[in-house]
Amino acid sequence: MLKEFKAFAMRGNVVDMAVGIIIGAAFGKIISSLVADVIMPPIGMLMGSVDFSDLALALGEGEGAASINYGLFINTVINFLIVAFAIFMLIKGMNSMKKKEEEKPAEPPKPSAEEALLTEIRDLLAKN
Repeated sequence: MLKEFKAFAMRGNVVDMAVGIIIGAAFGKIISSLVADVIMPPIGMLMGSVDFSDLALALGEGEGAASINYGLFINTVINFLIVAFAIFMLIKGMNSMKKKEEEKPAEPPKPSAEEALLTEIRDLLAKN
């Protein structure tokens, strides 16, 4: 069973998936910082110095009262939209690069000496 697990864990798909998850987590942190530190401050300023993370609807009164923090939800939705757009642009770029590779006409293979000779004979016979 240990050998089977090792074979499963070392397959290319599992390793590729693990690398993708790790890079995705790091990319998510970068995007979160981009949203929180770069994008949201100007949006908040345009909306009258509103910090979305502070927006909440109090469900009760007092210090320990529960609240619905819809501002944090707005931040999360904007974060998701930016991540989705970035991934879309990345995939679109990769697809266009693949399409360019596919559009390149394949060079016809060079004929062997035997094929060249037979082609020459055929052409001579066609002239007569």
